[in-house]
Amino acid sequence: MKKKIISFLLVALFVLPIITLALPNNAGANDTFGLNFVGGDNGIALGNKDPRTMAAGIINTVLTLLGIVAVVIVLLGGFKWMTAAGNEEKISEAKKLLGAGVVGLVIILAAWGITTFVLNALMQQTQ
Repeated sequence: MKKKIISFLLVALFVLPIITLALPNNAGANDTFGLNFVGGDNGIALGNKDPRTMAAGIINTVLTLLGIVAVVIVLLGGFKWMTAAGNEEKISEAKKLLGAGVVGLVIILAAWGITTFVLNALMQQTQ
């Protein structure tokens, strides 16, 4: 039960800011969740942003959140190791967590580097 509550709080910590930032800036005071803006007089207002820039922003946001999760996993592994008190089972479990966190960080950094390279190359070639 305790793990479910902690999981719910972590999801709320990461998801709620994204939902609130996704609301349009010109949503009125009587506007509920930006619905009047989407279904207003002009139909759906998509904005003038370049789709490549939007894709880059979404990818960077997702990779940032994944990076935060990987760092939390590394911190949990370190905490587990520090509180193991010499128990070999807990130490091996902590080593697994640390290894998984470091591998996750390497994968995330590689994905960020590849996407940055590809998106920059696409932007230069299509301008």
